Amino acid sequence: MKAYQIKDVKNFMSKLLGTDTFDSFLLAEASITTYNTFVIDGHIEKGFFTGDVNDDNLLPPYEFSQWGNMRHICFDLIKGKRTPVGFKLVLHLKPERIGEILEKGDAAVTLSDIKAFVLNIKYDGSALTCITATAFHTFLPDKTPDKLWDDFISHFLTSKEISFEEA
Repeated sequence: MKAYQIKDVKNFMSKLLGTDTFDSFLLAEASITTYNTFVIDGHIEKGFFTGDVNDDNLLPPYEFSQWGNMRHICFDLIKGKRTPVGFKLVLHLKPERIGEILEKGDAAVTLSDIKAFVLNIKYDGSALTCITATAFHTFLPDKTPDKLWDDFISHFLTSKEISFEEA
């Protein structure tokens, strides 16, 4: 687990909310505080997609909503003349990307061992921090996935021209 202090909040927010930069993530949870606090549970409601006579009963491919489908909602809640009081986003990397990271890193663990590679994005009204986390299905003494995830995020932020310093 590492924390990354974002140096240019405006640039980061532009990429987060206005481009597909983070579309390889799923939204597990969001809490945005402006004139009210808005909470989004990113879990897919499967019942919404089934049971209708006009429905083809195709379920979305993930447990959580895709960030690309949710960012405009978050943008609508955040945009305006006033800066938000704060927000917290919990993003999970799409499972197929987890497999790619493990494979490239030659990790001894498998995709079935990892529940999620998590990126927590927290804004407190002045500073924005990204914090990595790894959720496992069971305890694993091997910390290789944590290191691979931290390295991936460092490279990801750098490649997207998002300036940061490790906190």
